[in-house]
Parts: sequence; structure tokens; C-alpha cells
Amino acid sequence: MNRRFVIEAVMIAIYGQLLHPKHPVEYRIPYSTVMELYEMRVSSEPIMPEANDDYYVKSMMGEMIQFFEDPFNKKKLERALIAPWRESPPMPINDHVTFVVVNTIENAQYGELLDPVETDVVLLSLRSQCPILTDQIDFQEKVIQNSVPVQLFDIEDFEFALEHKVTTPDGHSQ
Repeated sequence: MNRRFVIEAVMIAIYGQLLHPKHPVEYRIPYSTVMELYEMRVSSEPIMPEANDDYYVKSMMGEMIQFFEDPFNKKKLERALIAPWRESPPMPINDHVTFVVVNTIENAQYGELLDPVETDVVLLSLRSQCPILTDQIDFQEKVIQNSVPVQLFDIEDFEFALEHKVTTPDGHSQ
């Protein structure tokens, strides 16, 4: 059974090891974060502190954009954009990784606590009943301090998250 995680598209570009897990993984990606790839790739603002790392991450973003623009995957992505909360058909990356892009609709539910992308991530986690994988310490702190009912794993703990049995808020195990 695939483990499922909600994650921002840029996190996959930054952390290449996420594409080579020991167990099958399905990454559920808010569409808004796919669109962020375009903005961040052409931005003059560095993503990484070291120039070589920044170049590498932006080239990985370019590869992800090419993946999503591939005619076969683009057609799958367009299916998700037909309606709010619609999911794309699975897009296999390799034997262990599959992407599912979801047309999340940010609402004001967490508007004062979280930015729009963070809200998309949280809402998708709640709807999908699966944990969030992130490296954003500020986001993690906001979720914990405000008792947002989602499970978070730091990307540094990815291997632990794969091995760890997750109990969803409705009491099911994943």
C-alpha cells in the first residue's frame, strides 16, 4: 500500500531524495504549488543560500515543469482543473513515486493564521486524511500553536514517516 503525503511541489525539487523512497509513496500536491514552480524558477530571489545549490534547485524546478507540461501529464492535470477539489489521475514518476495534483481551493478558514499556500496544504491534508511533509519550521510552529488538526512530518524525518503508522483524525490507520 502506498503511503500518502501532502507536499508542496517545490519541496520535491529541493529534496531529490523524496523521489527515491524505500517504499511506495503517493505525493498529493496542491495545484497552487505547481504554479509556484513557474514563479520561483524565474524569480531573481535565491531559493537556496549557495549559488550552486540555487542553480541546481531551479534546474530541478524546470524538470518538474517539463514533467507537468508533457502532453500526457498536462491532460491529466487539466482534468483536475475542471472542478474544485478534483484530483488528477495518478502520474507515476518511477516504481515507488506517484504524483496526484489536486485543484485545492483556498478559503478563509485559516486566513489569519496561514498564508494561502499553507492553507491549501492544510485543507488538502484534512480532506485526504494524510500527513503533511514539509521543511518549513514557521509553518510547523503555526500549525502546532493553533492546534490545527493535521499530522506533520519534517522532511528530515521522511524515512521515519514512511515506517511510522499514521492514525488519521477519524481513527483509521494509514
